[in-house]
Amino acid sequence: MLIEDNEGDIILIQDALEEAKILNNMTIARDGAEAIEKLEKIVIESPNNLPDLILLDINLPKKNGHEVLEVLKSNSRLKQVPIIVLTTSSSELDIFKAYDLHANCYIIKPVEISEFLRVVSKIEDFWLSVVKLPKPARDEEG
Repeated sequence: MLIEDNEGDIILIQDALEEAKILNNMTIARDGAEAIEKLEKIVIESPNNLPDLILLDINLPKKNGHEVLEVLKSNSRLKQVPIIVLTTSSSELDIFKAYDLHANCYIIKPVEISEFLRVVSKIEDFWLSVVKLPKPARDEEG
């Protein structure tokens, strides 16, 4: 899932993931409130289809990235989904707060397009190819 309000960054991230051939039905939310709403709906309606990874901007309308982190990491179903903060903010306060709210990683968006694409590719390589992620817990039914 991508939680990002900058249309240019959305397109760049989608292009990088398509190039890596891993863009399969990525959900996009353009503000924090929409992200929380979409993820809570997935938890209720399709709990075995949680996103493998969440890319989260800090500077979002309605609810900022820190508020989103706090909600997602307090949800028993969503707290295990890795959340990668990908933002323009280099503020030490933002970095500290993100890790304090259990972000799995904090990356400052590069300004150069080629470097931005390289970073997205590295995120994909590490989090979706190298790291072993937990599968969603199945509900116990008989």
